[in-house]
Amino acid sequence: MRGITTVLFFLLVVSLLNAQRTPIDSSLKMDFELYDPPTTLVVPETTVTKAKFPFVDCHSHHWRMATQDLDKLIREMDTLNMGMIVNLSGRGGPALAAMMDNVKKYGYEDRILIFTNIELRSIDEPDWAENTVKQLEFDVEKGARGLKIYKSQGMTNKDKAGNRIKINDPRIAPVWEACGRLGIPVIIHSADPKSFWDPHDENNERWLELKLRPGRKRSADNPASWETIIGEQHSIFRKHKNTTFINAHMGWFANDLQTLGKLLDELPNMYVGIGAVIAELGRQPRNARKFFEKYQDRVLFAKDAYNPEEYHTYFRVLETDDEYFPYYKKYHAFWKMYGLDLSDEILKKLYYKNALKLIPGKKTTLFPE
Repeated sequence: MRGITTVLFFLLVVSLLNAQRTPIDSSLKMDFELYDPPTTLVVPETTVTKAKFPFVDCHSHHWRMATQDLDKLIREMDTLNMGMIVNLSGRGGPALAAMMDNVKKYGYEDRILIFTNIELRSIDEPDWAENTVKQLEFDVEKGARGLKIYKSQGMTNKDKAGNRIKINDPRIAPVWEACGRLGIPVIIHSADPKSFWDPHDENNERWLELKLRPGRKRSADNPASWETIIGEQHSIFRKHKNTTFINAHMGWFANDLQTLGKLLDELPNMYVGIGAVIAELGRQPRNARKFFEKYQDRVLFAKDAYNPEEYHTYFRVLETDDEYFPYYKKYHAFWKMYGLDLSDEILKKLYYKNALKLIPGKKTTLFPE
């Protein structure tokens, strides 16, 4: 009888609990991109609109620099404490010369630096390499401080036969060697985030971005696998040891700093810029801080798209110990970020010392020793 009573009591308790449980309303649904509730977390917030030290933005794009009002640009830079800006969209030849003329007219040669570009689509021409090196020498003589390689040069550009021009195509080797001889760095952007090659499903962190920007989605081998394109990039770093390469967007390894560290250990001529990957660093503050401590001589400040107010988020991630704050583009990062609270010495290297070491030419006196 005692056993039966125990069982009956247990069933009664379960029945009462089930009676009190509110059934799930299966009609309640919400699109992923709509769910963005304000946090109830109350933590200190630091507004940083000006960098602690003058900085060099080594990754920016200004297509109209030959005609734009450079006084306005400098005023904006000053509000951010930006000592130098590097325009990677110099184009080369007459276009670059026109930009340099405008910079000189305004008297900002020590504040605005310009990198040149090359044209790969004519690579089939028998004198392509010779003419490209001559153009590079001309551009450097005109004031170019480096060479920028776009992701199209290795992904979408094709030769006359319709084949993708690989960035490690041996016909380009004289260009890398010329950059080493001329003492100018090469900023190179290869591929895109690996998620763009992954299935567009619930396991893809870039799901929202790929929905809003469907043109960024790639099939597994379009135009080649992510690993193939990244491997082609690394191969030129290994082969051209006397040329300095700045790997844009941290080589798309900001989400895998352990692997990036191994690459930096293996490739002493490779540096990295943090442009467009600050959200990756901000979601792993302790790990990222350790990375900056170990590789503080190899990382450069970079932003990419020039929007002055967006720099504030970079400053906040790098300089403060704030917790749980958003990135400014939800479709890039639906997660929250945390400040790295980097030391002054690391900030100085990140903000200007490493860039001034790599980029040749006239230097502004805005930077402290």
